[in-house]
Amino acid sequence: MPITLLGARLADPGTEFVYRGEADACEGCPYRKQCLNLTEGVRYEVTDVREGGQVLDCGVHDEGVVAVDVEPASVTANVPSKGAYAGSKGKLAGPCPHTECPSHEYCEPAGADFDEEYQIGEILGDPPHDYCALDRELTLVEFAPSED
Repeated sequence: MPITLLGARLADPGTEFVYRGEADACEGCPYRKQCLNLTEGVRYEVTDVREGGQVLDCGVHDEGVVAVDVEPASVTANVPSKGAYAGSKGKLAGPCPHTECPSHEYCEPAGADFDEEYQIGEILGDPPHDYCALDRELTLVEFAPSED
């Protein structure tokens, strides 16, 4: 289970985030190695906040950073229904311009890329939309956490 530094506002067990890598403000920071140690594009969940750790100044997080334990988290997504079953590999159907759709966050989920295949850990069922404006046949699934 990786230990990293995370903004104090986000440092609660259960908080999920997608690690986006180094920001411009990270240049020259003495805590770079403790902060920039996760895999870019992977969704993580905070599992524990290190007790007794001090809040360290940070150029990105206004309230500083604290040490936390994290682990890769699953991603809930809509995938094409054909061939979607637990244990199979799945890909996102592609970008969707319909941001008002109740399924949009699952068609373009944070932590999954359009050109990657992911292991389907569980079938969740029908997506939250009544119909797809792009006429896609979709199934709501949970991608297994990344191995990275």
